[in-house]
Parts: sequence; structure tokens; C-alpha cells
Amino acid sequence: MNVDDFYLAAFQEAEKGYSEGGIPIGSVLVHQGRIVGRGHNRRVQNGSAILHGEMDALENAGRLSASVYRESVLYTTLSPCPMCTGAILLYKIPKVIIGENQSFMGSEDYLRAQGVIVEVLNHAPSIALMEKFIKERPTLWNEDIGV
Repeated sequence: MNVDDFYLAAFQEAEKGYSEGGIPIGSVLVHQGRIVGRGHNRRVQNGSAILHGEMDALENAGRLSASVYRESVLYTTLSPCPMCTGAILLYKIPKVIIGENQSFMGSEDYLRAQGVIVEVLNHAPSIALMEKFIKERPTLWNEDIGV
């Protein structure tokens, strides 16, 4: 699959999270060809229980009408966990583009079963960044995924 500028924006968010000492997962919400929300996992930086990359992007998008979510695409560098999957389904986001699912396999099958279009890019730089992070900070990674 081709990596577009929207995915690269999500990956830049992941790199930003890593540079801040956090977990390198980034996300952007795109509506009608424009990024309306961007974010990265800020659980460490904010002492948050819920600020995964997707949740941060949704939070930073602010309050949007239901129709905007139903016409949007969510880009995320890593396969969405059950919490982020719930938010995708709650807001009826119809399409999710995932950078990689080798480091973590989230709820992709459930998203598909609910009618969400899911594409996995297998983006080598995203895989490499997560592998580097997991090797450097395995305890923090396990905390983030609830192990």
C-alpha cells in the first residue's frame, strides 16, 4: 500500500511522542482531504490513563458533528487497541488506515466485522520505531497495552 501525506503526518506524531519520552504511536483524523485532528500517545507526558494516539487525535479535533466523523478517515501508526476501537465505532468513523500490526495486533477483525474499512500499510519505518521503543522500554510498553 502507498503511504500518503496523511499517514506521514501520523508517523511524525509518533516520532514526536518518542522524542518526548513517550510511547511512539501517532494518529490523525482526516475529513474531506484536511487534517482536523492530530495527536500522539501522551500517557507518559500527561500522566493519563487514556491518551493513546487515536484518543489524542480525537481530543485535539475538538467537538465535531456526527456527520464529520462519518465522513472521516483515521490514520494510526499502530493497530488500534479495544479502547480506541470503541471510539472509532462510537463515532462511526468508516475507515482506518494502520501503519503496522506486527508489534501489536489490535481489534482489526472486530472493526471489520462492524463494517469499518481497515487497511494495513506494513510501513517499515513504523515497525522499526516500535521495535526500537519496545526493546528500550519494555516495562513501559507492557503498561501501555495492559500486560
